[in-house]
Amino acid sequence: MIKRFFQLIFAHPLTRDTDLDSPETTVLRSRIIQKKPFLKQFYHECYLSIAKSLPAKLDGPVLELGSGAGFLKEYIPNLLSSEILKMPEMDIILDGTCLPFSTNSLKGIVMIDVFHHIPNIGCFLSDAATCIKPGGVIIMIEPWSTPWSRFVYRHLHHEPFEPEIEEWKLPAGGPLSQANSALPWLVFERDQMKFEKKFPDLHIKEIMLNYPFCYLLSGGVSLRSLIPGHMYKVIRKIEKLTQPWMHSLAMFAKIVIERKVVARDYLRQK
Repeated sequence: MIKRFFQLIFAHPLTRDTDLDSPETTVLRSRIIQKKPFLKQFYHECYLSIAKSLPAKLDGPVLELGSGAGFLKEYIPNLLSSEILKMPEMDIILDGTCLPFSTNSLKGIVMIDVFHHIPNIGCFLSDAATCIKPGGVIIMIEPWSTPWSRFVYRHLHHEPFEPEIEEWKLPAGGPLSQANSALPWLVFERDQMKFEKKFPDLHIKEIMLNYPFCYLLSGGVSLRSLIPGHMYKVIRKIEKLTQPWMHSLAMFAKIVIERKVVARDYLRQK
């Protein structure tokens, strides 16, 4: 009831009653990001953070999953943009559960708000561990589970948030409407030992918790902005003051997964 009321009151006029799985909705969301100064600054900061976490000493292309509404190409040279939907100006149309790349061909795979839409995480991680070069990375900025975020995602956000499920799979549905915002936390926090055992070539290099308020205040790509753009830096300063309590307040995490470099890989690179 609270969620429905919130969405009715604050729904962005461009996306009201749109089909989440339609390419046209993704195009609309791209326009929304460009027209919302507060939200655009959020993406700018996320993109800079992702670009800085890429391994400087590795060559090769970087694949972005779910590029549709964003502008990450402005920050990462040799970025391959991709979408699961047929959209203009994409380098490749692909499904994240079946990556069409050869072994050791990618410097990295990056994404924002995409991992929790992938219907079979095991297939994605298995393919990624093969496609990425030793020393390469998977970098994502995704929803995270904390006491504060659980309230927001369950009562104010349109996507499902189910931290209790056992499997890493999503029920059948559309490519964008099917989701579980708790999925990144399930895989990399609750089931970390399972992840390490199932994917021994990958290890969690960094989980940085962040953004307890600014994305919510921006309205994201579906709701009206609740605050003007010139307040972004002020809100970020306030958020940084809450760093000691981020495990209780964070709504997002930047997660960096690295493919391990074993002895044979090191000798090959030399």
